Amino acid sequence: MSEQRTIRLTVNGASFEREVEPRRLLADFLREDLGLTGTHIGCEHGVCGACTIILDGDSARSCLTLAVQADGAQVQTVEGLGTVDALHPLQRAFREHHALQCGFCTPGMLMAALDLLRKHPSPTEREIREGLSGNLCRCTGYEHIVRAVRTAAAAGETVGAETETASAAPPREAGAGAQSRGSARE
Repeated sequence: MSEQRTIRLTVNGASFEREVEPRRLLADFLREDLGLTGTHIGCEHGVCGACTIILDGDSARSCLTLAVQADGAQVQTVEGLGTVDALHPLQRAFREHHALQCGFCTPGMLMAALDLLRKHPSPTEREIREGLSGNLCRCTGYEHIVRAVRTAAAAGETVGAETETASAAPPREAGAGAQSRGSARE
């Protein structure tokens, strides 16, 4: 067993301090230690995008990022978008346009789309397709996803419309287990 390291980070507006092994992945830390299971683990190689989160304002693959690399960071997961009673505009658009089927890719798609819309509030269809090209979906054929992102962009509500989930549904407290900050970002 490796020596534990202390990390401090803010996830969806809530501050956490945990002891983690230096080799612990951020995806595992979020899912297992904080109970934020919306971050999905697919390929574990950074290819599928199911584990996409926002790390200090940029989308990142949490399966390629060590938890210690997030020490001192601001992290947003899909749980930080909205609640069942108050969906984020992207979540509403995905629902309205049937932009999900099995739902496995949806959290990563939402986070990648959020990053895209924060940086390019009025993207073209081509920019949307390029912005989401790192996220794989085996069910939808992407058409409905692109329509949903276009609808959310047209509504103009996506930047800064996030709900603080720390007040809505705080992650469960659990044991230790992650790593430190570095450059494993997309």
